[in-house]
Amino acid sequence: MARNTASFNRSKSYLKPQPTVLVICEDTKSGKRYLEDASLHFRVKVSVEIIHCGKTDPLNIVKEAISRQGKFDRVFCAIDRDTHETFDAAMNLVKDSKKVKMIVSYPCFEFWLLLHFGYNRKPYAATGKHSGADLLIKDLSAHPGLEYYDKGKDQGVFKMLLEKGFTEARRIAPNVLTEAKASREMNPSTQLHELLDYFEEQSNPLPVE
Repeated sequence: MARNTASFNRSKSYLKPQPTVLVICEDTKSGKRYLEDASLHFRVKVSVEIIHCGKTDPLNIVKEAISRQGKFDRVFCAIDRDTHETFDAAMNLVKDSKKVKMIVSYPCFEFWLLLHFGYNRKPYAATGKHSGADLLIKDLSAHPGLEYYDKGKDQGVFKMLLEKGFTEARRIAPNVLTEAKASREMNPSTQLHELLDYFEEQSNPLPVE
């Protein structure tokens, strides 16, 4: 018996349109490549554009995000706290935004990598000619495979660490962040896991309710 149009339409499986996402990275190499590889790992089904916009300070990165937000459903700004003088101004500019989200690492992105090797709440403050980020990277380079880690090079770190603590880092990072907020001492901590969680959430299409 032939099916009528109403019956056919009821049997269709509809999916919500997937959001378009922009990720603006402070890093031109290591952090950007890491997030590109992460989006491939999770087989993200959303349209993700991961860029370095030519700006390196938080305020100008946020201004770039705001200027481009009309073309995207979500915009993430992955930045290092480090010693940026415009950090507070950048955070204030988007504190009430429903579309632009800051993904901040204290003092830098590499703290997320360090968590692959276990829990850490050792603060990294500038000492002499070395920034907090310099000192953290020194600790990171003490681990096998990362002896020659260079923030300015594309070294495929995501794949290198995927089997060396990725799951552990995702478990530890939220606890570290909670402790940092409770103590009001954000150094060190990271929100990288929140962006990775978002990638994972978008790896499967959502049905229309």
